[in-house]
Amino acid sequence: MAVEFKDYYQVLGVTPKATDDEIKKAFRSLARKYHPDVAKDKKSAEEKFKEINEANEVLSNPESRRKFDQLGADWKTGGQSRPQPSYGGARSGGQATRGEENEFQFEGTGFSDFFEQFFGGRAGRSRGASPFDSQEYANSQEEPEAARGQDIQGDILITLDEVLKGAMRAISVRRNNARTGREETQTYQVRIPKGVQAGQTIRVSGKGGEGSNGGGAGDIYLRVRYAEHPDWQVRGADLMGHLELAPWEAVLGATVPVPTLEGSVSVKIPAGFQQGQKLRVRGKGLPAGGTKRGDLYIEASIQVPALIGKDEERLWQQLSVESKFNPRIST
Repeated sequence: MAVEFKDYYQVLGVTPKATDDEIKKAFRSLARKYHPDVAKDKKSAEEKFKEINEANEVLSNPESRRKFDQLGADWKTGGQSRPQPSYGGARSGGQATRGEENEFQFEGTGFSDFFEQFFGGRAGRSRGASPFDSQEYANSQEEPEAARGQDIQGDILITLDEVLKGAMRAISVRRNNARTGREETQTYQVRIPKGVQAGQTIRVSGKGGEGSNGGGAGDIYLRVRYAEHPDWQVRGADLMGHLELAPWEAVLGATVPVPTLEGSVSVKIPAGFQQGQKLRVRGKGLPAGGTKRGDLYIEASIQVPALIGKDEERLWQQLSVESKFNPRIST
């Protein structure tokens, strides 16, 4: 099963020398553009959004980025010709011949095979070795013991909308059986529970490798990763974001629209709102158990116009003369 190299710098449109801030800025810009909620072509936007998230997942983590840089350099100087590490690793208990392996690849998890192989949590592991691993068995006439099938693991990218509402996801598993030489694809409907947490494992029972000699099938384990949102950061069940305000809105107060995961809501900004001050919108975060919801926190970011007309300039000059406010003198 061939694995295609992913140039994550190219995906985000930055160079390998990009700073952490430049990577973050590039991700947010692209994520806003391709977020399925705002894009006209939702299908293509959804795929692009997943690709952007995957690139950000690797490049925003110093350890993963360092690994990618090393891998990328090796890949470009002939790494494609080297043997690819297998996904399955451990042999399924369902195998009847010593030394054979199964390989697995996922589709529908939101991550590419390249990510899963080098940066994900995927690994095949066998619970209970095959009796054919024992030399004693080869020289005996005893009946082989039942062996449980191989468990397979992977990562699954979950959007905050899926966390909020729950979802059903079609996950396909391609299996390359070294014994038969055949590649088969099986698709399962996986339930994403409402309120699922990052790092939590979703188990698909009995859909892993086949057992042998009457042994049960293994399971599929999918480790949850949150797709990063361009506007909100997750803190437990709370969401954290920024709200841009005009100077007069901060000084005089205003009622402004604030986007949430369920649409826009109107929020009242009190007069004299300060840069960096936070406002809480109750119950607009993620599920927090039962019927409870986390909150949404927005931090004020006061924006100054870069260009102004003649009339505006005259008003600002008039304000500078009449105002007693001096930011360099504490009150």
